[in-house]
Amino acid sequence: MSSKYPLLDQVNYPDDLKKIPKDRLPQFCDELRRYVIEVISQHPGHFAATLGVIELTVALHYVYNTPYDQIVWDVGHQAYAHKILTGRKNMFETLRNLHGLSPFPNRDESVYDAFTVGHASTSISSALGLAVAAEQLGHSDQHVIAVIGDGSMTGGMAFEALNNAGIQRSNLLVILNDNHIAIDQNRGALNDYLLDITTSRTYNRIKKEVWDTLGRFERLAPGARSFISKVESGIKQTVMKRSNLFEGMGFRYFGPIDGHDVVHLADILSEMRNIHGPKLLHVLTKKGKGYKFAEENQTEWHATSVAFDIKTGQKLSAPKPQGPKFQDVFGITVTELAEANPNIIGVTPAMPTGCSLNIMAEKFPDRVYDVGIAEEHAVTFSAGMAAQGLLPYCNIYSSFMQRAYDQIIHDVCLPRLHVVLCLDRAGLVGADGATHQGAFDISYLRHIPNLIVAAPMDEVELRNMLYTAQLAQSPFAIRYPRGNGHNADWQRPFEELEVGRGRMISDGSDVAILSIGTIGYEVSRALELLAVHDIHPAHYDMRFVKPLDEGLLHGVLLKYKRIVTVEDNALQGGFGSALLEFCADKGYYPKVKRLGIPDRFIEHGTPQDLYKLCGYDAEAIAKAVMEMIQ
Repeated sequence: MSSKYPLLDQVNYPDDLKKIPKDRLPQFCDELRRYVIEVISQHPGHFAATLGVIELTVALHYVYNTPYDQIVWDVGHQAYAHKILTGRKNMFETLRNLHGLSPFPNRDESVYDAFTVGHASTSISSALGLAVAAEQLGHSDQHVIAVIGDGSMTGGMAFEALNNAGIQRSNLLVILNDNHIAIDQNRGALNDYLLDITTSRTYNRIKKEVWDTLGRFERLAPGARSFISKVESGIKQTVMKRSNLFEGMGFRYFGPIDGHDVVHLADILSEMRNIHGPKLLHVLTKKGKGYKFAEENQTEWHATSVAFDIKTGQKLSAPKPQGPKFQDVFGITVTELAEANPNIIGVTPAMPTGCSLNIMAEKFPDRVYDVGIAEEHAVTFSAGMAAQGLLPYCNIYSSFMQRAYDQIIHDVCLPRLHVVLCLDRAGLVGADGATHQGAFDISYLRHIPNLIVAAPMDEVELRNMLYTAQLAQSPFAIRYPRGNGHNADWQRPFEELEVGRGRMISDGSDVAILSIGTIGYEVSRALELLAVHDIHPAHYDMRFVKPLDEGLLHGVLLKYKRIVTVEDNALQGGFGSALLEFCADKGYYPKVKRLGIPDRFIEHGTPQDLYKLCGYDAEAIAKAVMEMIQ
């Protein structure tokens, strides 16, 4: 740290922060914001969300006695400033790197991280649990704060928690960080409701006048301003012609207030410490605050994948990929399919840009539905449309599809409705770490009746699987990874694939390697390494994990007594397990080596680092083959 950060240099923990005079907090926030920008410009990560909560983060740690008082960050991608203020400043440059700081709050990393997070809409539930535990354990002076964005507030779990907390009467503060955007612009009735509150000039003018008037009487009638809580709801209901949603659920509502006025935030939070029971503070912030380019394009700057020039916002050059992003292959292909089939509908839970459904939305805005952060609803909503003959392509990241597991079983597969489940970010996704690795989808999908489960090895296969899925007349799941492929010549005429049929990539002797999905490229590299040693195993791309290509497997098992399976999925219950089940059922007894994700949660790092860490990169595959034939 250099002298350009005179206040920040003095702060490593919240106790250091509390020594700064309150009137110098704006300067401290400016230094903290500049430091975040400087580091992330060279070490990419989530960006705009943290810039939007700099003042809120500082005010929380300034007022509350953390870690005894506990802060839960919803999702947690906005918690970089929190990490800097809680003993991790000198490690901040290691963020998202292998063995470095976690990209999200993590209980194993710091006592200041009250709860391990990474998915949306969980903060109020976990914070309520912490608050009830404090009561049960006799810690009546302990404060618990949940910080949740307006995007995450659309999730059903958040409303379940509000419903419970409103009658629980625990000492819980929910801070609604309202910036009217998640990754893309927020959609839905809650967003409109919050806009009504934040843009009602009449309400906010009356509120200010009442507050100022009561302040004049404070010396004559101490506590006069506390009367505001009794009249506020009446003002809101009269001016806005409807009751306050949060007060109707049993919360004391305060706000909206400026989330970038750190001194006022600190004052308000200090006053609210003395109010027991469930309460909600509505703060207005700007995502990307303080960095011009992030403010102007909040979706693009939600996270940075490469370094950038701070002055110009220009992204520094990265190695040019050989092929397109898999998400773009999906977005372009489903748009082509929608042109020919008017029944095709796109559905996403708040990820139109992330999954590239925005491409279809530009051409068919009335046929793409962003349902907000509500994965369960997205799947059952799709099922409802399918029941009437429409064909929804429901795109949800693999790790987030876990949230809709019952809906897949009960609402899609049991009635055998024709919904195409597109699982983006399948396998090890890299720097987002354990909460985002798509490690389990083959395992949790392949045993569900009526469901076809496919995984393309390349962009051409993904394109053809999306085409085939509309013809299948059955629930159909397609998993594919984050990032770029290897085939620039992918946009070819559609070809229907035979469901449940794999293919031989290369013939060979002694050992057969069976792979599923894009990890087949690591197998191709392994074959090159083995060829140097005059070892030439066969390679089969299975394409479908359900139904399995039984004809192909019979042929392989009759010819080869040594089998290596490779998958970018958990070994437990994955493709390798499916092969072993097939062998047991059919009376085959080959020597099998399964390579995939081991039985533990995998940390953050580049995908290539993680393949090596988990033992299924090209070198590990080659080693497994050589050990088999020794």
